[in-house]
Amino acid sequence: MADVIKVLLVDDHQVVRRGLRTFLEVQDDIEVVGEAADGAEGVARAEELKPDIVLMDVKMPGMDGIEALRKLRELDNPARVLIVTSFTEQRTVVPALRAGAAGYVYKDVDPDALAGAIRSVHAGHILLQSEVAGVLLSQEGANSGQGRGGSLTEREREVLGLIADGRSNREIARALVLSEKTVKTHVSNILMKLDLADRTQAALWSVRHGMTG
Repeated sequence: MADVIKVLLVDDHQVVRRGLRTFLEVQDDIEVVGEAADGAEGVARAEELKPDIVLMDVKMPGMDGIEALRKLRELDNPARVLIVTSFTEQRTVVPALRAGAAGYVYKDVDPDALAGAIRSVHAGHILLQSEVAGVLLSQEGANSGQGRGGSLTEREREVLGLIADGRSNREIARALVLSEKTVKTHVSNILMKLDLADRTQAALWSVRHGMTG
């Protein structure tokens, strides 16, 4: 059971939760460990059940998905959150990713693709459907830093590629045999040179400019 991915479902529609559970329970490597009907309950259940992945809706009564994401970050909960929603507006996509979502897919996603998304996010990747990536690139000013990639050192380009893979500073340090402090310095330099605000922008810049692995 060590390789089984534990999943928590957070959605205010019971029929959606039931449908997700029905499909996911036939996956050999995925186990649904609990459900919640709103963000506050989702945070509480995530703290109690310690899932690997939380499938989170955005629009819910009371505490919505974005606020729940922020709360999980405040609590330093290690669960990775995959947003599963029908909302595609920039005002929804961007705050969700800013709040710490590891992925964003739509509710009409193919079931097998959803299972693949869960596995990808669990493996540490940032996962965005192409439409979502397009929305975020537009919102964040994808041209920011364009043409400045040549100012990056070879090491900074390696770090940037790993950021795009969703790696944490600790994971990057391990992969490149560096200290975390050194990695933090490289990340800061990358953001400064490319005139980007944060790691999400850096990851998307890397994807757009073909610098991923």
